[in-house]
Amino acid sequence: MLRQNRKNQAFTLVEILIVVVILGILAAVVIPRFANASKDAKRAALSSQLNQVRAQIQLYTIEHGDQRPPNLAGNNWTDLINPSVYNGTNRGPYLPNIPVNTLNGFTNIAVVVADPSWGDAVVGANIGFVYNSANGFMYGTSALGDKVFNESNANDPANDQ
Repeated sequence: MLRQNRKNQAFTLVEILIVVVILGILAAVVIPRFANASKDAKRAALSSQLNQVRAQIQLYTIEHGDQRPPNLAGNNWTDLINPSVYNGTNRGPYLPNIPVNTLNGFTNIAVVVADPSWGDAVVGANIGFVYNSANGFMYGTSALGDKVFNESNANDPANDQ
C-alpha cells in the first residue's frame, strides 16, 4: 500500500497578516484620492454653474436692451428666475431656480462695482456669489463663503477656507 503525503492546504497566520498589511497600505493610498475627488467635483460643479449663470445674465442683457438685471442683491434672483416683459414681449425665465453655491450651500449675492481678485475677502455673511454690477460678471465664493473662489486654479487652498 502506498501512502500519500498530503500537505495541509490552509493559509498560515503569517500569510494572512501579509495580505492584510498589503491591503491596508493600498487603502491608505487610495482613500485620500477619493476624498479629494469629492472636493474636485464640487469645485467643477461651481465653475459649471457660474458659466451657466453668466451666460443667462448675458442673455438677459441682450434681450432687455443692454440693461443688466437690476435686482441681483441679497437673495434676490427674481430678475433671472421669473419671466419678464420687455417692449411688450415675454422674456425668460433665465434660470430654472435659485443657484446654490456647491462649495458652501449659500445663495446670497454680494454686489460690487469692481472686479474682485481671487481670494479677496467678501463683505457679508453667508455669501454664495459676488456680482459685479458694473460689468455683469458673477463670481463664486470659497467653502466658507468669505473669499472669492479661484476658478483659474480650483486647487488653490484659499478655495477651502
